[in-house]
Amino acid sequence: MSTSGFESIENAVLKKLESLSPGLKYHSREHTRDVVRQSERIALEESITDKRKVFILKVAALYHDTGFIETYSNHEERSCEIFLRDSISFGMTPSEIKEVTELIMVTKIPQQPRNLMQRIICDADLDYLGRDDFELIGDKLRQEFLEYGVVRDDDEWDRLQLKFLTSHRYHTVSSQRDREPVKQMHLHALIR
Repeated sequence: MSTSGFESIENAVLKKLESLSPGLKYHSREHTRDVVRQSERIALEESITDKRKVFILKVAALYHDTGFIETYSNHEERSCEIFLRDSISFGMTPSEIKEVTELIMVTKIPQQPRNLMQRIICDADLDYLGRDDFELIGDKLRQEFLEYGVVRDDDEWDRLQLKFLTSHRYHTVSSQRDREPVKQMHLHALIR
């Protein structure tokens, strides 16, 4: 499939994501759309101009949370399985398919990207940490974590959020420049 075929892949994946549990307040179609947009934006900021590379990155962003359709824990592995089933019709080379699965897997926390493409998708996945909509999006994650028993109450959420923001690092130069200062403001507000 050509890079121009991305729209049909996107429509199919977004259709699949309609079956996500309503309890997934954060890991939603909106989050997936945001990660695709941020992947493309960061790629441009990081001087990735090869259309095929951007296509691969956006496909990985689309599929990175599809595993939530079937499972909450270890959803990245399931996301890869869903992508592999679908990718038969995408006209991708074996190395491109492998790259997409590696991009999906590197979004697993703690993120450990090994190349620029992986750094981009990791930063796109957590882009909101350094944006003005941090509190709004973070509250969706809080609600989801309460729903799925990841945290028991708001105090446990606050401790987890503080620990996560303290340990998180953006991986790309552009996100370090554009998102890290705002993330630090959010961290200092939480500490207060």
